[in-house]
Amino acid sequence: MTTAAPPGDLRDFYENPGVPVASGTPRSLRQARMLATALGASGTPSLVLDIGCGDGTAAATAAPLLPGHRIVGVDWSQDALTRARSRLSYAVRGELTGGGLPLRTGVADAVLFSEVVEHLVDPDAALEEIRRVLRPGGHLMLSTPNLAAWYNRGLLLAGVQPVFSEVSLRAVHGRPGREVVGHLRLYTARALREFVAAAGFEVVRLEGAPFHGVPRPLRALDRLACARPPLASILLLHARRT
Repeated sequence: MTTAAPPGDLRDFYENPGVPVASGTPRSLRQARMLATALGASGTPSLVLDIGCGDGTAAATAAPLLPGHRIVGVDWSQDALTRARSRLSYAVRGELTGGGLPLRTGVADAVLFSEVVEHLVDPDAALEEIRRVLRPGGHLMLSTPNLAAWYNRGLLLAGVQPVFSEVSLRAVHGRPGREVVGHLRLYTARALREFVAAAGFEVVRLEGAPFHGVPRPLRALDRLACARPPLASILLLHARRT
């Protein structure tokens, strides 16, 4: 779920078939509804890029809500693209840094950027490249785990490593969970807003989404927290290219 070719050990990490390349359906559905509302019912087909498409699950989930629009998956990992092509009509290899995406400037009407920014070595360069391929006024739908999720606040007070954070690519240390997912950066709601605005986007809306990895007894509380995005597990941000 990364489109910037990572250095050294990270490159091998993301090509490992055992590394997760998809996140939960509730997040994908909420994000797709936000995008469908943003694109409206103009009847004009739009080009939607799912950058960091992973195995294509998010784009496939969004497709029924975006009839008439063309969705193209983009990812750096060849392993992820192989899986994505079983779900998507179009999936191409591309990088957000280095040589950039194999796309013309201003070609896209919208970009889905789902659970990617937390994996990037250079997120500033990534947003610059996304801004380049979006037309003026084009939509960015970005989702990322929330460092200040309601349970992370309690964990930090107890001296426990927050959920979503990583200290090793080899094993989980000091936090709940079992999967190593390669997160390099985490954002609070405020930090995400400021970061995206500084990259040349106008923030339109911020919503929350639940996290599929929350233990079952706590899932109702996790859904309730979505009403206050700064406390939610996942941050869903809609911005427009200025």
